[in-house]
Amino acid sequence: MNIAGKPFKYWFGKTVLDLFGWEAVGPAPDIKKYVMVAAPHTTSWDLVFTLGVGWTLGFEPAWVGKHTLFEGRFGGFFRWLGGVSVDRRKSLDQVSQIVKLFDERERMVLVIAPEGTRGTTAYWKSGFYHIARGAKVPLALAYLDYKKKRGGVGEVFMPGDNLEADVDRIRTFYAGVTAKYPHRFSNIRLKAEAPANAPSSSPPLDDDDIEAAEPATAG
Repeated sequence: MNIAGKPFKYWFGKTVLDLFGWEAVGPAPDIKKYVMVAAPHTTSWDLVFTLGVGWTLGFEPAWVGKHTLFEGRFGGFFRWLGGVSVDRRKSLDQVSQIVKLFDERERMVLVIAPEGTRGTTAYWKSGFYHIARGAKVPLALAYLDYKKKRGGVGEVFMPGDNLEADVDRIRTFYAGVTAKYPHRFSNIRLKAEAPANAPSSSPPLDDDDIEAAEPATAG
C-alpha cells in the first residue's frame, strides 16, 4: 500500500512516533546489508519504537524470532513486522542460520539487542558480533534515547580482529544514551571481556547464542 508517495509502513511508523512524542533522526545508512545493534534494551517498548524509527527512516528492520512464533494464525503478522525464523532444532547453529540468510537476501537490516533481556546482565551476548563477521557486513549502532525521545542509527563500522577495541568503540557510543530504565542497562562487555568476579548467577553464554524473541508485553 502506498499513500501520497510513501509506503503504509512509513505513515504507520511516523504516526506511532508522533503519538508518543518521538523523533526519528536520520538519515539511515545507505547500505544494503548490516547488523543493527539495538541498545539500550530495558523495556518491551523498544521494539515498537525501533520499528517506528526504521519505517520512518525508510528501512525495514528484521528481527530474530523462535520458529514457533511464526506458526499458527499470527505467523504472517509477525513476518510483516519483520520477523525472521530461527529453528533451534536444525543442525546449523543460530549464527550460521542467520549468516545464511544474509547470503540469500539482497537486502537485510538485522536488529539484535545484545543484552538479550530487559534486565541487567553481566555482559552482552556476542552473537551479533559473530554474525556481522561471518556475513562480512558492518555493525550499525542504533539507539533509543528516552530522555530526548529520539531514535536513529549512528556510527557504522566493520568489526575487526581486535574485540576489545571494537567493544570500547561501542561503549563510547552508548555512553550518552539514556535508557527507559537506566538501572537495567547492562554493562557493555562481551564474553571475552567479562570480569573475573562476574556473578555466578549469570552463567556463561555460548558465543553463538542469540536471544530469539517471543511475544512481549510492555514493561
